[in-house]
This record gives sequence, C-alpha cells and structure tokens, in this order.
Amino acid sequence: MPAENTPVREDVWFDSHGSRCHAWLYRPAGSTAHPDVLRPAVVIAAGLGATKSMGMGAYAERFAAAGYVCLVFDYRYFGLSEGSPRQWLSVPAQLDDWTAAVAHVRSLPGVDPENVAVWGTSFGGGHAISMAARDSRLAAAIAQCPFTDGVASSLAVRPSTSARLTALAVRDKVRAARGGEPLYADNAGAPGSVAFMTAPDAAPGMDALSGDAPDRQNRLTARSLFDILTYAPGRSAKRIACPIFVALCDPDTVAPAGTARRQLSRAPRAEIRTYPVGHFDIYLGEAFEEAVGDYLDFLGRHAPVPVTG
Repeated sequence: MPAENTPVREDVWFDSHGSRCHAWLYRPAGSTAHPDVLRPAVVIAAGLGATKSMGMGAYAERFAAAGYVCLVFDYRYFGLSEGSPRQWLSVPAQLDDWTAAVAHVRSLPGVDPENVAVWGTSFGGGHAISMAARDSRLAAAIAQCPFTDGVASSLAVRPSTSARLTALAVRDKVRAARGGEPLYADNAGAPGSVAFMTAPDAAPGMDALSGDAPDRQNRLTARSLFDILTYAPGRSAKRIACPIFVALCDPDTVAPAGTARRQLSRAPRAEIRTYPVGHFDIYLGEAFEEAVGDYLDFLGRHAPVPVTG
C-alpha cells in the first residue's frame, strides 16, 4: 500500500487476570489529524497454537488502511504474552483474554466503544463466535474457517492418532496435578504422528503461515486436548445478536465446513460464504485478497468508518 496510507503500529500491553498480554495496536494513517473522531475498532487473534506474528498483521494492516483501529493480541501462555506453563491452551483463559482485549480497546482514546468488532480465525474463529454470543455490545463479528465443534473436528483425525494423543494428555493431566513439568505434543505434524493437527496440509500450512516468526513453537501441552474436545462454540449460534460473517473453506481438513454451516446458519444475522480453498489457503494470495474484500464490505455495512473532512 502507498506509504501515506500505511497504518501506524505500536506495541502495547493489557492485563488479563493478573497476567499481561502483548498486542500490536494499529491506527489508521493520519488519524491523529482528527483526534475528536471516534473510530470503529477490530480485535484480532490467531488460531490453534498460533501467535499474532503468524499472518495476523496482514489483516490488521488492511483493516487499519480502511480506517479501523485494530488490536492484534497474543493469548496468555503464547507468543510475547505472560503466563506459565508455556503453550497451554485453556479455553476459559483464552476467552478471558478476548474479553480483556475488547475492554482495553473500548477504553482507548479515539475508539467508539459501541462500534467494536471481533475477528478470529480457525480456533480463534470459534472464540469470535463465543464472544459474539457473550457480548451484546459488539457491533459485528467475523469468523474465518472457524472451529465450531470439538467432537466434529476429532472425527476428522485417525482413531489411532486420537488414542495416542489422548493417552499423552491423560499423563500430562496427572503430571500437572502432581506439580510436574508439562508433557507436549506437536501442534501440527505429519499424518499418523502424535500431533493436534495431522491432516496432510497442516504442517506445510503452519510453516507457510509462520515464515520468519521468531516466537513460533510447534507444540502444545498435551492436556490442551481436553479443552479442545469439549469446546463447541457453534452451539451458541442462536444467541448471537450482532451481524456475523462466516468464511468457510471447503474442503477443510481441520474445521469441518458442513458442521460449521449447520450450526452457524442458526445465528439470526449470519452471512455465510464458502471459499473453494483449503483451511490454510485462505491466508495467502488470491484467496486472502478475496476474503479481505468481503470482510471490509461487511464491516463497512455494520461498523462503518466515519467520514472525515
């Protein structure tokens, strides 16, 4: 994008239950010239085991260039955020982090607190769905290739892989109860390996997203499996009051599109579009451009940027 339209990014921190979460705050170029204008904001976070440096900035840059304030954050236990043990995926903790991130954005000068949207992808897309069902003040939500049902996702994995990962998760849970060090499994691995994502495109897809990301760790505490299996954000669709845009990928080897479509079609104000690409393809190239164009159109209708002179 032209230099004069390049958003301004700064490193910020916000508190979530006594731990600090690290975030990037993007403001539109030239927004300081209109300090009294309240702008809409978008809160953004990544998917399973991922960090903000794994492609999330690309979305924030496009939204900020269109006039939105954007906050892209790392969950506790991941990336540059605080918390121990590292790489522990706790659904309650991550939802608390989302709540804290939205509250932080609403408190920022220059942000319209009644015009905040959430954007999440993959497992973070499930969190965007949960937030839309929980927070009636949200102006809009976008869920990209969202995880909506732990059982449905587990059925896409080989039974032998599930059994081995479950056994490791049980050992890790027992070890945690005794104060021991965590046991880990790969986040993305080859088919048949003991990993959380073992579809043929999972490891190459995560590698493509990671690029030179310095904070990527391709592992999760094994106990994270229990939170993943029991999480079903798609079942809360009926409670979503705000407009929600759902970007499905088909074929999707990680988050089954059929289940997501059935569940999210129950949201009263859902807009669902299917893109003929894989789960990891929508982040890059033409698919990325097409999807971002749709997101900006959706945001423009439901969380419009004020016109400044």
